[in-house]
Amino acid sequence: MTRNLGFWDVLFERIFSVSNQKRIEKVTLWLSISGFIVHLLLIYSKKFHWVQTPFEARLLDDPISAIYTPFSIILVYEIYLLIVYLPRSFTTAVSKQFEIISLILIRRVFGDIPNVDLNVNWFENMENLQLIYDLTGIVLLYFLIYLFNRDRQKLPHKEIDERLHRFVQSKRMVSVVLLPILILTAVFSIWMWVSALFNPQVAIPDINAVFYNEFFTILILADVFILLLSFQYTERYSQLIRNTGFVICTILIRLSFATTGLINILLIISSVLFGLMILKIYQAMEKNLLD
Repeated sequence: MTRNLGFWDVLFERIFSVSNQKRIEKVTLWLSISGFIVHLLLIYSKKFHWVQTPFEARLLDDPISAIYTPFSIILVYEIYLLIVYLPRSFTTAVSKQFEIISLILIRRVFGDIPNVDLNVNWFENMENLQLIYDLTGIVLLYFLIYLFNRDRQKLPHKEIDERLHRFVQSKRMVSVVLLPILILTAVFSIWMWVSALFNPQVAIPDINAVFYNEFFTILILADVFILLLSFQYTERYSQLIRNTGFVICTILIRLSFATTGLINILLIISSVLFGLMILKIYQAMEKNLLD
Protein backbone atom coordinates (compact mmCIF):
# COMPACT_ATOMS: atom_id res chain seq x y z
CA MET A 1 0.00 0.00 0.00
CA THR A 2 1.45 3.35 -1.08
CA ARG A 3 1.38 6.13 1.47
CA ASN A 4 1.88 9.84 1.00
CA LEU A 5 5.04 11.09 2.63
CA GLY A 6 4.51 13.94 5.05
CA PHE A 7 6.78 16.93 5.64
CA TRP A 8 8.81 15.20 8.37
CA ASP A 9 9.17 12.04 6.25
CA VAL A 10 10.62 14.00 3.34
CA LEU A 11 12.93 16.01 5.60
CA PHE A 12 14.11 12.86 7.39
CA GLU A 13 14.82 11.07 4.09
CA ARG A 14 16.85 14.02 2.83
CA ILE A 15 18.90 14.54 5.98
CA PHE A 16 19.47 10.86 6.80
CA SER A 17 19.60 9.45 3.27
CA VAL A 18 21.86 6.47 2.55
CA SER A 19 24.19 8.68 0.50
CA ASN A 20 24.54 11.13 3.40
CA GLN A 21 25.22 8.26 5.80
CA LYS A 22 28.00 6.99 3.53
CA ARG A 23 29.51 10.48 3.29
CA ILE A 24 29.49 10.90 7.06
CA GLU A 25 30.99 7.43 7.47
CA LYS A 26 33.83 8.34 5.10
CA VAL A 27 34.41 11.68 6.85
CA THR A 28 34.46 9.87 10.21
CA LEU A 29 37.13 7.49 8.94
CA TRP A 30 39.42 10.27 7.73
CA LEU A 31 38.87 12.41 10.82
CA SER A 32 39.68 9.41 13.04
CA ILE A 33 42.96 8.77 11.22
CA SER A 34 43.85 12.48 11.20
CA GLY A 35 42.92 12.89 14.87
CA PHE A 36 45.07 9.90 15.83
CA ILE A 37 48.10 11.30 13.97
CA VAL A 38 47.64 14.82 15.39
CA HIS A 39 47.29 13.43 18.92
CA LEU A 40 50.50 11.42 18.49
CA LEU A 41 52.33 14.51 17.22
CA LEU A 42 51.18 16.50 20.25
CA ILE A 43 52.31 13.74 22.62
CA TYR A 44 55.81 13.60 21.14
CA SER A 45 55.98 17.39 20.88
CA LYS A 46 55.36 17.57 24.62
CA LYS A 47 57.78 14.71 25.31
CA PHE A 48 60.63 16.48 23.51
CA HIS A 49 59.61 19.86 24.98
CA TRP A 50 58.73 21.37 21.63
CA VAL A 51 55.46 22.68 23.08
CA GLN A 52 54.35 23.62 26.58
CA THR A 53 50.76 23.27 27.79
CA PRO A 54 49.47 25.86 30.30
CA PHE A 55 47.29 23.16 31.89
CA GLU A 56 47.59 19.56 33.04
CA ALA A 57 47.30 17.32 29.96
CA ARG A 58 47.43 13.69 31.08
CA LEU A 59 46.23 12.56 27.64
CA LEU A 60 49.51 13.92 26.24
CA ASP A 61 51.74 11.82 28.50
CA ASP A 62 51.62 8.44 26.78
CA PRO A 63 51.29 7.36 23.10
CA ILE A 64 48.56 4.88 24.10
CA SER A 65 46.36 7.87 24.94
CA ALA A 66 46.35 8.82 21.25
CA ILE A 67 43.74 6.08 20.69
CA TYR A 68 41.37 8.21 22.79
CA THR A 69 40.90 10.72 19.95
CA PRO A 70 39.75 8.39 17.12
CA PHE A 71 37.40 6.66 19.56
CA SER A 72 35.88 10.04 20.43
CA ILE A 73 35.27 10.73 16.74
CA ILE A 74 33.77 7.26 16.20
CA LEU A 75 31.44 7.92 19.14
CA VAL A 76 30.11 11.02 17.37
CA TYR A 77 29.30 8.85 14.36
CA GLU A 78 27.56 6.30 16.62
CA ILE A 79 25.40 9.08 18.08
CA TYR A 80 24.48 10.10 14.54
CA LEU A 81 23.44 6.48 13.84
CA LEU A 82 21.36 6.47 17.02
CA ILE A 83 19.39 9.43 15.71
CA VAL A 84 18.96 7.60 12.39
CA TYR A 85 17.72 4.42 14.14
CA LEU A 86 15.44 6.25 16.58
CA PRO A 87 12.31 6.00 14.38
CA ARG A 88 12.74 2.26 13.79
CA SER A 89 11.81 0.89 17.20
CA PHE A 90 12.43 1.41 20.90
CA THR A 91 14.38 -1.85 20.96
CA THR A 92 16.74 -0.86 18.14
CA ALA A 93 17.34 2.58 19.64
CA VAL A 94 18.11 1.26 23.13
CA SER A 95 20.48 -1.33 21.63
CA LYS A 96 22.42 1.50 19.98
CA GLN A 97 22.51 3.34 23.34
CA PHE A 98 24.07 0.29 24.96
CA GLU A 99 26.68 0.13 22.21
CA ILE A 100 27.49 3.82 22.70
CA ILE A 101 28.01 3.50 26.46
CA SER A 102 30.21 0.43 25.89
CA LEU A 103 32.36 2.44 23.45
CA ILE A 104 32.59 5.27 25.99
CA LEU A 105 33.85 2.71 28.50
CA ILE A 106 36.39 1.31 26.01
CA ARG A 107 37.59 4.84 25.24
CA ARG A 108 38.04 5.47 28.96
CA VAL A 109 40.34 2.45 29.22
CA PHE A 110 42.81 4.11 26.85
CA GLY A 111 42.85 7.05 29.25
CA ASP A 112 43.22 4.72 32.27
CA ILE A 113 46.20 2.67 31.02
CA PRO A 114 48.80 5.48 31.12
CA ASN A 115 47.75 6.25 34.71
CA VAL A 116 48.45 2.74 35.98
CA ASP A 117 51.22 2.60 38.60
CA LEU A 118 53.04 -0.75 38.61
CA ASN A 119 55.29 0.21 41.53
CA VAL A 120 52.59 0.15 44.22
CA ASN A 121 50.22 -2.42 45.63
CA TRP A 122 47.78 -2.87 42.77
CA PHE A 123 44.66 -3.04 44.94
CA GLU A 124 45.58 0.03 46.99
CA ASN A 125 45.78 2.37 44.00
CA MET A 126 42.44 3.82 42.84
CA GLU A 127 43.53 4.32 39.25
CA ASN A 128 44.73 0.70 39.03
CA LEU A 129 41.42 -0.47 40.45
CA GLN A 130 39.53 1.70 37.96
CA LEU A 131 41.25 -0.11 35.11
CA ILE A 132 40.13 -3.47 36.54
CA TYR A 133 36.57 -2.17 36.95
CA ASP A 134 36.49 -0.86 33.39
CA LEU A 135 37.94 -4.01 31.81
CA THR A 136 35.54 -6.24 33.75
CA GLY A 137 32.66 -3.96 32.85
CA ILE A 138 33.52 -4.08 29.14
CA VAL A 139 33.50 -7.89 29.08
CA LEU A 140 30.16 -8.06 30.92
CA LEU A 141 28.64 -5.35 28.74
CA TYR A 142 29.83 -7.06 25.56
CA PHE A 143 28.15 -10.30 26.63
CA LEU A 144 24.91 -8.64 27.79
CA ILE A 145 24.64 -6.59 24.58
CA TYR A 146 25.15 -9.80 22.59
CA LEU A 147 22.26 -11.43 24.50
CA PHE A 148 20.09 -8.33 24.05
CA ASN A 149 20.69 -8.17 20.28
CA ARG A 150 20.14 -11.91 19.91
CA ASP A 151 16.74 -11.64 21.58
CA ARG A 152 15.94 -8.44 19.69
CA GLN A 153 16.39 -10.22 16.36
CA LYS A 154 13.81 -12.81 17.43
CA LEU A 155 11.07 -10.18 17.63
CA PRO A 156 8.50 -10.63 14.83
CA HIS A 157 8.44 -8.00 12.09
CA LYS A 158 5.10 -6.21 12.18
CA GLU A 159 3.23 -5.01 9.14
CA ILE A 160 3.16 -1.21 9.07
CA ASP A 161 -0.50 -0.20 9.19
CA GLU A 162 -1.78 3.37 9.14
CA ARG A 163 -1.57 3.77 12.91
CA LEU A 164 2.04 2.51 13.11
CA HIS A 165 2.97 4.67 10.11
CA ARG A 166 1.78 7.80 11.95
CA PHE A 167 3.83 6.78 14.97
CA VAL A 168 6.95 6.36 12.80
CA GLN A 169 6.29 9.81 11.32
CA SER A 170 6.20 11.26 14.83
CA LYS A 171 9.51 9.61 15.71
CA ARG A 172 11.08 10.91 12.49
CA MET A 173 10.07 14.40 13.57
CA VAL A 174 11.86 13.81 16.89
CA SER A 175 15.03 12.68 15.05
CA VAL A 176 15.06 15.73 12.78
CA VAL A 177 14.62 18.11 15.72
CA LEU A 178 17.13 16.21 17.86
CA LEU A 179 20.02 16.51 15.37
CA PRO A 180 20.58 20.32 15.54
CA ILE A 181 19.98 20.31 19.31
CA LEU A 182 22.73 17.73 19.82
CA ILE A 183 25.11 19.54 17.45
CA LEU A 184 24.66 22.82 19.36
CA THR A 185 24.99 21.01 22.70
CA ALA A 186 28.22 19.33 21.57
CA VAL A 187 29.74 22.63 20.40
CA PHE A 188 28.75 24.36 23.65
CA SER A 189 30.07 21.50 25.84
CA ILE A 190 33.43 21.44 24.06
CA TRP A 191 33.70 25.23 24.23
CA MET A 192 33.04 25.20 27.98
CA TRP A 193 35.61 22.43 28.51
CA VAL A 194 38.30 24.25 26.48
CA SER A 195 37.53 27.49 28.33
CA ALA A 196 37.96 25.70 31.66
CA LEU A 197 41.38 24.41 30.59
CA PHE A 198 42.69 27.95 30.23
CA ASN A 199 40.96 29.33 33.31
CA PRO A 200 42.67 28.18 36.54
CA GLN A 201 39.76 29.50 38.63
CA VAL A 202 37.29 27.08 37.01
CA ALA A 203 37.21 23.37 37.80
CA ILE A 204 38.00 21.29 34.72
CA PRO A 205 35.15 18.86 33.96
CA ASP A 206 35.89 15.15 33.58
CA ILE A 207 36.77 14.73 29.91
CA ASN A 208 35.02 11.35 29.83
CA ALA A 209 31.72 13.04 30.68
CA VAL A 210 32.07 16.13 28.45
CA PHE A 211 28.91 16.34 26.28
CA TYR A 212 27.65 12.89 27.32
CA ASN A 213 26.01 14.20 30.50
CA GLU A 214 23.95 16.56 28.36
CA PHE A 215 23.52 14.03 25.55
CA PHE A 216 21.88 11.38 27.73
CA THR A 217 19.76 14.02 29.48
CA ILE A 218 18.41 15.16 26.09
CA LEU A 219 17.99 11.54 25.06
CA ILE A 220 15.88 10.84 28.17
CA LEU A 221 13.61 13.76 27.27
CA ALA A 222 13.34 12.51 23.67
CA ASP A 223 12.58 8.97 24.87
CA VAL A 224 9.88 10.23 27.25
CA PHE A 225 8.36 12.30 24.43
CA ILE A 226 8.27 9.23 22.16
CA LEU A 227 6.84 7.19 25.05
CA LEU A 228 4.01 9.69 25.44
CA LEU A 229 3.38 9.62 21.69
CA SER A 230 3.20 5.82 21.81
CA PHE A 231 0.14 6.00 24.09
CA GLN A 232 -1.82 7.24 21.07
CA TYR A 233 -0.96 4.21 18.96
CA THR A 234 -0.96 1.27 21.36
CA GLU A 235 -2.94 0.24 24.39
CA ARG A 236 -1.14 -3.05 24.96
CA TYR A 237 0.25 -3.31 28.47
CA SER A 238 3.31 -5.32 27.38
CA GLN A 239 4.45 -2.67 24.89
CA LEU A 240 3.88 0.22 27.30
CA ILE A 241 5.88 -1.48 30.05
CA ARG A 242 8.64 -2.41 27.59
CA ASN A 243 8.93 1.17 26.32
CA THR A 244 8.87 2.57 29.86
CA GLY A 245 11.54 0.06 30.92
CA PHE A 246 13.82 1.18 28.10
CA VAL A 247 13.47 4.80 29.24
CA ILE A 248 14.62 3.66 32.70
CA CYS A 249 17.68 2.08 31.01
CA THR A 250 18.62 5.49 29.60
CA ILE A 251 18.13 7.12 33.01
CA LEU A 252 20.47 4.58 34.64
CA ILE A 253 23.13 5.31 32.01
CA ARG A 254 22.74 9.04 32.65
CA LEU A 255 23.11 8.48 36.41
CA SER A 256 26.37 6.60 35.83
CA PHE A 257 28.06 9.84 34.68
CA ALA A 258 27.51 11.32 38.14
CA THR A 259 29.48 8.50 39.78
CA THR A 260 32.98 7.04 39.68
CA GLY A 261 34.69 3.76 40.42
CA LEU A 262 32.73 0.57 40.95
CA ILE A 263 29.35 2.32 41.29
CA ASN A 264 29.78 3.79 37.82
CA ILE A 265 30.30 0.34 36.27
CA LEU A 266 27.46 -1.23 38.28
CA LEU A 267 24.98 1.41 37.09
CA ILE A 268 25.96 0.85 33.46
CA ILE A 269 25.74 -2.94 33.74
CA SER A 270 22.43 -2.71 35.63
CA SER A 271 21.04 -0.60 32.77
CA VAL A 272 21.81 -3.25 30.15
CA LEU A 273 20.77 -6.10 32.45
CA PHE A 274 17.48 -4.36 33.21
CA GLY A 275 16.86 -3.81 29.50
CA LEU A 276 17.60 -7.48 28.77
CA MET A 277 15.16 -8.65 31.45
CA ILE A 278 12.46 -6.26 30.19
CA LEU A 279 12.93 -7.62 26.66
CA LYS A 280 12.73 -11.24 27.79
CA ILE A 281 9.55 -10.62 29.79
CA TYR A 282 8.04 -8.74 26.84
CA GLN A 283 8.81 -11.67 24.51
CA ALA A 284 7.22 -14.11 26.96
CA MET A 285 4.06 -11.99 27.22
CA GLU A 286 3.81 -11.62 23.44
CA LYS A 287 4.21 -15.39 23.01
CA ASN A 288 1.36 -16.01 25.47
CA LEU A 289 -0.87 -13.67 23.47
CA LEU A 290 -0.16 -15.65 20.29
CA ASP A 291 -0.72 -19.07 21.90
